[in-house]
Amino acid sequence: MAKPHRPGAGNSKKKGASKGTGGHSRKALEGRGPTPKAEDRSWHVAGKRKAAQERYAAAGGKGKPGQRPQQASNPNRQGRAKSTDDTETVTGRNSVLEALRTKIPATAFYIAQRVEMDDRVKEMLAITRHREIPVLEVTRQELDRMAGFDGVHQGVALKVPPYEYAHPQDLLEQVIDRGQTPLFVALDGITDPRNLGAIIRSTAAFGGHGIILPQRRSASVNSAAWKTSAGAAARIPVALAANLTSMLKEFKKQGVFVLGLDGGGDVSLPALELADRPVVIVVGSEGKGLSRLVTETCDQIVSIPISAATESLNAGIAASVALYQVSTVRAGRE
Repeated sequence: MAKPHRPGAGNSKKKGASKGTGGHSRKALEGRGPTPKAEDRSWHVAGKRKAAQERYAAAGGKGKPGQRPQQASNPNRQGRAKSTDDTETVTGRNSVLEALRTKIPATAFYIAQRVEMDDRVKEMLAITRHREIPVLEVTRQELDRMAGFDGVHQGVALKVPPYEYAHPQDLLEQVIDRGQTPLFVALDGITDPRNLGAIIRSTAAFGGHGIILPQRRSASVNSAAWKTSAGAAARIPVALAANLTSMLKEFKKQGVFVLGLDGGGDVSLPALELADRPVVIVVGSEGKGLSRLVTETCDQIVSIPISAATESLNAGIAASVALYQVSTVRAGRE
């Protein structure tokens, strides 16, 4: 039975060009050359993106291929590509102002259109002009994006380089060289950057000398920590320890007492007798508390008396209470 004829299908079984065609189809394809890349076609989405990036680069912007420029509303229409590097965006008026005052090498200052001007904003603009930091006026929607899902920018943002962590031993030596009694806070398993920011703020408020973080399984000084610290992150150094337990043991060899905070501690905070000595207060996570190795390294486990109706304290609050107690004792014995 003969197979039904399909429209457009040839019946010839002979391969190659038919007699008399002259290979017209092959020659036509050869004359057109290879198919242009998508980014080289002006009507293609990729081509439009490439053209926009070229205009953006020509205007002095920075970016990488494949990044979409974001519009800024300054006279030059200079946009800014979404960052894929390690820079941080500091938001909030107090945080941005503190970062500028401490001369952190900021790369750009963002201000919302029609922002409400107060003394802080005026000082920010004065500092940026003096230091020749680029000022970009952007929409509030753009600042919302830069601040993140739960960020509060108050109409300003500052782009800063990656945070430079100190070394724990360097911090200790600096405090001793100044003739001061060391007071540090070490975090054991704190992964929420907002808790870190709150602890940085409390450490600054109560005369602490620095924060020590383990390199693994720990919050970092990012934009959320900057914001929660209300600018204190620009004044209080944060150090990284390759191994928290080993670092605590080294501190003990140099006369620093290690105090762990735990609800089941054997020493009540008001009865603490080591407050006027060199100390490092170790704060564990709200859920798991102090790790076993850190607990075994502590000289004392200190508990904070709280109402029986309250199961536990937030890590940031617990650190604040302990720092207040230590600073109060030290002030009374000076």
